[in-house]
Amino acid sequence: MPTSDTNATGPTTPTTPTTSDDVRRVDVTVDGVAMVQLLGPQDRLLRAVEKQYPEVRVLVRGNEVTLEGPAAAVGRAEGLVAELVSMVRGGHDLGPAEVVTSARLLDSGQGSPSEVFGQPIVTSRGKGVRAKTPGQKEYVDAIDQHTITFGIGPAGTGKTYLAMAKAVQALQRREVQRIILTRPAVEAGERLGFLPGTLTDKIDPYLRPLYDALNEMMDPEIVPKLLAAGTVEVAPLAYMRGRTLNDAFVVLDEAQNTTPEQMKMFLTRLGFGSRMVVTGDVTQVDLPTGASGLQLVTTVLDGIDDIHFARLTSDDVVRHTLVGRIVDAYTTYDAERQAQQHRRHEAAHDQAESGNRAERRADARDRLPKRGTR
Repeated sequence: MPTSDTNATGPTTPTTPTTSDDVRRVDVTVDGVAMVQLLGPQDRLLRAVEKQYPEVRVLVRGNEVTLEGPAAAVGRAEGLVAELVSMVRGGHDLGPAEVVTSARLLDSGQGSPSEVFGQPIVTSRGKGVRAKTPGQKEYVDAIDQHTITFGIGPAGTGKTYLAMAKAVQALQRREVQRIILTRPAVEAGERLGFLPGTLTDKIDPYLRPLYDALNEMMDPEIVPKLLAAGTVEVAPLAYMRGRTLNDAFVVLDEAQNTTPEQMKMFLTRLGFGSRMVVTGDVTQVDLPTGASGLQLVTTVLDGIDDIHFARLTSDDVVRHTLVGRIVDAYTTYDAERQAQQHRRHEAAHDQAESGNRAERRADARDRLPKRGTR
């Protein structure tokens, strides 16, 4: 198990590797980084490196990391360690998820993780919020470049969190005068009945995720003041009707639970100097009946200038790695179920066509003149 608690200064210096047939050993001297930041609590980051390249043996003594194993795997592991050191120097808060994503980026040739992750969007309590996958980076860039951006993808891909971060950033930079956060008040399969309390008490449970994200990105003592002043507004989607939203950064969350009429109503609230971000997961529609406005809008507004559809996948999930596998499993299940339904539909259609042909032949025989008749 790799262990270290040494601090050092200077560049990362790999020593001359030694090779024996297909076995390679590389000693990397890590300078300029506190080793506890590179190793992580209980050396979990180094264990994540070992998990990515199980054929590579990783040893740590002081500020020196030794990699030994098959030459090709050691080369990849060395590149990953170098990137992790570069990100720690750049102020990135690393976790096992960042190690996995970085290894995937390097192995697929998608670029340097330190460049993909980029600078933090906002920083709160010493932690920066930033894109952590190429898909998230494209999504964040699209928000900067378009007036309306749709973030569509499964749970855990950071759709809402990154949109909230961009909203806070825009407010801090005085690019907008206010933030408006909204979502439809739709029960997720349950029947909650009549909730007690005032109207605010009744709708707060639906909007709680937005409040939580807001408190993570801003000083919790400032948030109530901004809410009271109207600089930040959190409201159900129904409250948007009849309004024109000028000089605002507007985020619509859980948009898969909007009806087509609600989606049209919301998008037409756009005013001068405003930007909109619409997020949702089309695989988790909780509407009791009818079509999802988010599903329809991808067809209606496709190709319109200044509107962008960012589609995130399980590769962009930044929660527990198991979440990505869960998303893939459900995607496979849904695809198989749709294929089965299609096959049943085709079989029923073929059976109906066969019956129709038999009926037409019978009708044709009935219309033939009988023998002995004139």
